[in-house]
Amino acid sequence: MKRLALINLAFLLGLGCATNVVTHRPELSGRPAAPVAPVKKVPGKTPPQQVAAPTKSETPADSNAANAFLADETKFSQLEKAGSYGNAFSVAASLSTSHTDVKKADYYKSKAIDILNARLTKDQLHSIARTSDFGYLRGYALFKLAEIELANNNIDESKRYYRSVVELLPESEIAISSQRVISDMEATVRVSAQTIGVVLPLSGKSASVGQKVLRGLQLGLGTHQGFSKFRLAIVDSEGRSDLARLGVEKLVKEDNVIAIVGGVLAKTVGTELAIASEYNVPFIYLSQKQGLNDIHPTAVRNALTAEMQVRHLVKTAMTEMEMSEFAILYPNDPYGVEYANLFWDEVIAQGGQVVAAQTYDPKETDFRPVVQRLVGTYYIEARKDEYTQKLRTFKQSLKGKNARENVNTDDLLSPIQNFDAIFIPDQARVISQINAFLNYSRVKDTKILSTNILNTAGSAKRLAQLNYPVYFADSFIAEGPSQSNSDFVREYMSYFNEYPAQFEIAAYDSGLILRQLVLQGVYTRDDLGKQLLKLKNFDGSFGPLSTTSNKDLFRTLTTLTVHKGETVKFKE
Repeated sequence: MKRLALINLAFLLGLGCATNVVTHRPELSGRPAAPVAPVKKVPGKTPPQQVAAPTKSETPADSNAANAFLADETKFSQLEKAGSYGNAFSVAASLSTSHTDVKKADYYKSKAIDILNARLTKDQLHSIARTSDFGYLRGYALFKLAEIELANNNIDESKRYYRSVVELLPESEIAISSQRVISDMEATVRVSAQTIGVVLPLSGKSASVGQKVLRGLQLGLGTHQGFSKFRLAIVDSEGRSDLARLGVEKLVKEDNVIAIVGGVLAKTVGTELAIASEYNVPFIYLSQKQGLNDIHPTAVRNALTAEMQVRHLVKTAMTEMEMSEFAILYPNDPYGVEYANLFWDEVIAQGGQVVAAQTYDPKETDFRPVVQRLVGTYYIEARKDEYTQKLRTFKQSLKGKNARENVNTDDLLSPIQNFDAIFIPDQARVISQINAFLNYSRVKDTKILSTNILNTAGSAKRLAQLNYPVYFADSFIAEGPSQSNSDFVREYMSYFNEYPAQFEIAAYDSGLILRQLVLQGVYTRDDLGKQLLKLKNFDGSFGPLSTTSNKDLFRTLTTLTVHKGETVKFKE
């Protein structure tokens, strides 16, 4: 219901002093000025200056009225300064309708409304609403009472006050605002329990992602089957926040959905969550974007986050592989920076140490200087004495030989290898290139750690020729014989003739969760939101799902590696 409170506040701020409520003020009395006789122009002479006829002098009654207004203005200032807001409101209310100066009347109207909204108690508001002498201000008191009841989730009482505003001031802006709030209230009550809303980029640059999510949802809800009782209400956001916002409103007001699945793109997910929260509609979002869990109280994220992967990977490396010191080699782009920072923090949190870190341009192809910087062989002057000694030894080994070996003297320094593994958050193609330069730089007995970006079709074959074992974390294996063990994968492949990936799996599980909760008798948005927040060990496509305290749908992760060109489980 936060949407309703926000609408009210916006309208009050926009109103200021303006209102469509008609207030009558006495007109100034007085006779019109006497007409001025025309002056004849005499040649050669300057005509005398025209002088207007004298107006009627101020009457004692006018003077008394002015003094009365001045006295009330002074009284108002004193009461407001003393904090006697109830009495100050009464004076301002009187001046707003009786003052003969239009600007001052509007000023005191504004002051009365400000005091009413910010300074008066609930009992005082009730008193104003019941007193006819306060005229149009009764409507503002009712409007404020409606806001208070709405904030306390007293929906019926709030609606009653809003309707009173409409009846009392039917042409005013606060009446228009009240009517909109009433409509929003009614929209939150109308629910079709078996209608699930979905907001996806089904056209534009991200259309392929949206289509994958839609496929998974259809299978999870069973809407691909003709006998399904469930219905998908679909909105195409085109990857635009404005269309996403309108789409969520449509799903609530027109389609009466019980829940919404979406939030795929980082640039639209915040908007989608905010609008859904205002209507109190449960939301399952699939974006990995951070900092969203406070936007919507009954929204849960169904995505394998960077934190989940890194936490699992570091724990495996330190507890099962007995590593303690790590190097980080990462691309200077948002993805690489995010994972590098998370990895570094997690290593420290688990008692390890990052001994070296080096960044590179995402478009880089020559990784020799990058690797040399990482292992301390790039800046020779920093190891001058050691280099000089090795160069002397090298030259002595060549004495007396007819043919000198083709050796680059820049490579005489041995790598400083004080790390157990290197974390490289990049795709298989780049890691294969880095592998060659690590080998050239004589890096021995290390391991490569990465992200689930390696758990994609074709990656395992690229990584098959690495000189170092590679490890990453995910909840499933993207391709290979193990995929066929899942009923979901077999069903998905029978319809679409391809393996499902992360988005399809998350969407399928989201649809499956919503379908089973509704079939178990959850028919209201409030109940559905509560059930999502306390989900435990739900049987998902690749294992149990549970909602964490951070409102993430947590799934069991597995450490994966590559063996003979195939992705397999570590220690399998």
